[in-house]
Amino acid sequence: MTARPRPRTASRVAAVQALFQAEQREQSIEAVMQEFIRHRLGDPPGAGGFAEGRVPEAEVTLFARILRAAASDAALDAEIAEALPPDWPLLRLDAVLRALLRAAVAEILMPDGPPARVVINEYLDIAHGFFSGEEPGLVNGVLNRVAHRRRAEEFSDPR
Repeated sequence: MTARPRPRTASRVAAVQALFQAEQREQSIEAVMQEFIRHRLGDPPGAGGFAEGRVPEAEVTLFARILRAAASDAALDAEIAEALPPDWPLLRLDAVLRALLRAAVAEILMPDGPPARVVINEYLDIAHGFFSGEEPGLVNGVLNRVAHRRRAEEFSDPR
C-alpha cells in the first residue's frame, strides 16, 4: 500500500501488520502492540512515513482494540475456518491473508463495532492493497459469510 490511508483504515492496516508479525515471530500480541505504538505508529519528523513501514495516520485506540479482540477470541480461527471453502484450511492461507481475516473477523464480532458492511469494505480495500490475485475475492466471501451468520439483523430486509 502506498497511498496515505484514512486514520481508521490506517489502524486496520497496522493491526494486520501486527497480527502478521506476532504470528511470524511467535510474539505475544501485547509485545507486538507496544512495539508498534513506540516505533511504527505516528509520523515523527524524519521517520520515513508510510512507505518506510510506518503507519503515520493510525488511531492507537482502534489499533489496540482490534489486536486485543483478535487475541482474546479463542473461537476466531474456527469462525474463519467455517467460512472458508472446504479445500482451503486456515493454515493453507498466506500469512498476511490469515492476519487480515483475523483482524476483520475480530472487528465483525465486536458487539459495539462498526457496521458489518463498513468492516467488509475496509478490509476488502486493504486486501486490494496487499494482493492483486484472487485473495480479495476470498476475503469478501469469508467476511460476508461471517457477517451474515453473526450479524444477520444488519442484512435483513427492513420491509
